[in-house]
Amino acid sequence: MHRGSSDDTKVRELMRRLGEEARGPGRVYLVGGASAVIIGWRETTVDVDLKLDPEPPGVFEAIARAKDVLDINVELAAPDEFIPPLPDWQARSPFITRHGSVDFLHYDFYAQALAKIERGHDLDRHDIRAMYDHRLIDPDRLSAFWESIEPGLVRYPAIEPEVFRAKLDAAVRALRESVR
Repeated sequence: MHRGSSDDTKVRELMRRLGEEARGPGRVYLVGGASAVIIGWRETTVDVDLKLDPEPPGVFEAIARAKDVLDINVELAAPDEFIPPLPDWQARSPFITRHGSVDFLHYDFYAQALAKIERGHDLDRHDIRAMYDHRLIDPDRLSAFWESIEPGLVRYPAIEPEVFRAKLDAAVRALRESVR
């Protein structure tokens, strides 16, 4: 069932509900459009993508209730489902807030950017530019993180490493040229 778009207010209300209804501690990472609306470079997102790690007890029941009450789409999706996880991604995941015993964070922006580069949609390119404009990513570090995951790409057979590298090089070049 398709639900309405989510803005900052809906995403923040979702976080409040999940934190208050969870029966124990955990972490919820916002991904993609959810991060974009919280930070403010997009007004709305179609899906609120989340990663639960560690999963707060009772969070799935809370998600089921919240998506109906708030008329939002919630999906479990994170960069590490599409590309190898970046080393220490949790340490680079910025804290947003805490509700109850649940911490809410943005999923590491370098991982988000690399996953978006690999996918390559127009909205992804816009998001990468916004991450750069908000000083959430640096082109040199983005390239270094790609180097760190390149050996693990063999576990992602849909990805052609040389094509991914070419997309990365083009994205880094575009970010650098926009500064000049």
